[in-house]
Formats: sequence, C-alpha cells, structure tokens
Amino acid sequence: MRKEEPMFAQRVDNRLDRAMRDVTLERGVMKNASGSCLVKFGDTHVLVSATIEDRVAGWRKGSGLGWLTAEYAMLPAAGTKRTPRETKGRKGRSQEIERLIGRSLRNVCDMGRMGGEVTMTIDCDVLQADGGTRTASITGAWVAAWDAFEMWRMAGRCKTNPLFGQVAAVSVGMVGGRLLLDLDYREDSQAEIDMNVVMNGKGELVEVQGTGEQVSFSRATLNEMLDMAQAGIDGLLEKQRAAVGR
Repeated sequence: MRKEEPMFAQRVDNRLDRAMRDVTLERGVMKNASGSCLVKFGDTHVLVSATIEDRVAGWRKGSGLGWLTAEYAMLPAAGTKRTPRETKGRKGRSQEIERLIGRSLRNVCDMGRMGGEVTMTIDCDVLQADGGTRTASITGAWVAAWDAFEMWRMAGRCKTNPLFGQVAAVSVGMVGGRLLLDLDYREDSQAEIDMNVVMNGKGELVEVQGTGEQVSFSRATLNEMLDMAQAGIDGLLEKQRAAVGR
C-alpha cells in the first residue's frame, strides 16, 4: 500500500488520499418524479430524477422489452463561470456522459421485467460542479431508478423490481505523483492520470475510462488505482442500500 506522504498541496477538505468526500443520497426530492435523488459528493451536487413512460423508440417496438436511457446537463451557474445552456448541436461532452450513465444502469437492469415496452428516462441535472459529476450522477441514478421501479411495481405494472443489482462509480487519479480517490475539480484539473471507474454490486467492472493525460502508467499502477476505486465504490454501494432501506 502506498504510504501517506505530504500532499502536492493540502486537499481542500483535509482528506487522506484514499478518502471519499462527504457523500449524501437524499431520496424523494421531486414531487412529480417516480423516483428522485439529490446526490452530493462534497461540493458536487446533482439532481437525479427517473420517469417511466408507456412508449419505446421505433427500433424497440415489437420486442416486448423495455428500455432505459439517460440525459445529462449542467445548469448555467453550476461552475465558477456561467456557461450557456446546451442545445442538441453542442452536447458533445454531455452526450458522452449520458451514454455512460445509460450503459451503467442497463448493466444491472432486466429490461424483460419492466412490464412491457416502456422507457425509463433518468435525468441528471448538475446543480453545482466540483469534479466527479458523472460518477455522482451514476451513483444517484441507481437510487432514483430503484424508487421509480418500486412505484411501478406497487402500481402492478411489473412483477418485480427490474434492477437485479447495484451500480456506482468514482474517480481516481494521480496528482503530483500521488494517487487520490474521488478528485475534486482542483485536483482533476492538475491530474497526470485521470480515471473514472464504474462497478456493480458484485465487484465487477462495468466501465473504466482512464487516460494518462501527462504521463503513461504501468499495469501495477492501474491495479492500484482499481483497488482504490473499488474501496470507494464499496462505500457508495453501502450508502445506496441504506438510502433505499435494503
């Protein structure tokens, strides 16, 4: 295990290298959504809602299967400077993130048990951004989706909750030669290596997005980063279970 040494600079919240930011998952924050969650990873706050509609896209019709998709956006004042609202023509980064969210949730969803040809849409709106918005979105999306499916089940629309497992995500990176868990924006902007890790409740990898932005890295370093991420995700999975009472 890598020894704790003086930081490249003190972490803003005095965390140890392998410590998560304060994480909260507040359920039921939206009156009209079937499921919702306000997820906070430190100063990153994302409002997640889940809705289910009696429709599927044309390519899905006749399959008897449901579908799960996601949308992601940052509010104009989410960052330190106002950014214009996104339109379909300028959604490059957001589209990549919403596809990641959708893939992550579909990995633990049995779309044959959604109650027919229905679509769940998970909306992730970043209220405040300080790094890790995609990982917070995935973690909160599972809670919102669970509650929406439970409401669907209690309404008699499906027999069991289609979510057969959990999924959560966290960032890990190398900053100033140090491996850090759950990077905030300051750390992420200085990272030599930046990685987002998505795992399911069985400890299996769903997706890994990693880049040596300033340096290349060894297989041993990759393994250490994955171990660090898994420890953080284990804590997130526990918080999800506590949030939904499982």
